[in-house]
Order: sequence, then structure tokens, then C-alpha cells
Amino acid sequence: MSDLLTSRDALVEAGRHLVSLGLSPGTSGNISVRVGDRMIITPTNESMGELDPSRLAVLSLSGEHLEGPRPSKEFTLHRAFYRRLPEAGAVVHLHSVHAVAAACLPPWSAASAVAPITPYFVMRVGQTPLISYAPPGDSAQADELEALDVPCRAALLANHGSVVAADDLGAAVNAAVELEEACKLSLLTAGRPVSLLTHEQAVSLAAKYGSFWG
Repeated sequence: MSDLLTSRDALVEAGRHLVSLGLSPGTSGNISVRVGDRMIITPTNESMGELDPSRLAVLSLSGEHLEGPRPSKEFTLHRAFYRRLPEAGAVVHLHSVHAVAAACLPPWSAASAVAPITPYFVMRVGQTPLISYAPPGDSAQADELEALDVPCRAALLANHGSVVAADDLGAAVNAAVELEEACKLSLLTAGRPVSLLTHEQAVSLAAKYGSFWG
């Protein structure tokens, strides 16, 4: 029970932090944490800056609604990452401005929508494929994410935003912020001669810091 209570409080604090950074406008975005065989996730149509730890949805990892208010309609994205990555303890999905903008553009490569523009993007996020468009809440995006043959802990959703998984909530929040910064830098430098990390440099960093590249 203490793990559930601690996870609820941490989720609420993470939501407030992301809103304070301007990365979750209105009632957009959602966060989940995995506790054993359950997922605690933000409810639908609520600002992540105004969450109540006693009013969070609890689902089984198969998606069964166990308690609390109606969960975010994007819960299938979270479930997809938990199925892909047994070690994942948290997932963050944002509609942050630069990630959405980058998700409206052609991907840099088949394996990553975002180029290796900084070492921190490679270290903290790693390759980030672009998932095909589907309406919000449509499980088609989650199905594509779960079936990807590209190893990843993050993805951009076409015309939609970002989704990031990590071992714990703090790492997931940090990775989501880092992905937003990489998207911002990519947009700021678009159309100019850009010095990217080489493939060898990116692969070396990924191997050292436990992310995926190449």
C-alpha cells in the first residue's frame, strides 16, 4: 500500500512540474507509473497541474479499469511501452509544442524522427521513431508502438506529441524534457548546415549510458 501512495504523490508532483515548464498545455498529456502488476495513470480531461493523488485511475497491465476515475484515453500507449520494456516503471506522454511540431515533419530516419543533435538526447532518450497518425485514443498507434522492430524508449506520434518510458518516474520526466529540447533545437537549426553527432559517436554514447541507437 505504501508503494501505491508514494507513487500517487510522485505522479502528482511530476504533473505539476511538467505544467510549470509549459510542456502540458490545458488538459493535454498524461503520466503513468507501474506498481507491480498495476498502472496508476492520470484521469481523462484533467490538467496535470491540478491532479489529486486520491483521484487517479488504476488499471491492470492488460488495461482493465480497477478503480478511480476514467483513465486517459491514451492508456494504450502506456500499456504498449510496459509490454515492450519489462523494466519500465513510468511513461510520460506530452503535447509539448516543439515535439508536436517535429511530429508534423518527415522523420530524420526510419529509426529516429530526431537526429543525434546533442549527446544528451542520445544519452537520455536515444533513437525516437515516428509512429503513424491515428486519432487520439485510437489503439492503432499503441499497436504500432508495441510491434516496432526498432529498439526505443521514446517515440513521436505523428501530428500529436511525444511518449517516453524509463525505469522510474524521475528518469521518464527528464527524458521527456530532453526530447522536447532536442525537437526545439532541430527546428531552430532546420535548413542550416548542422553538425550532428556521427553514427559512431551516437552508438558509443548509447552503449555507455544504456540507451538505444543504431
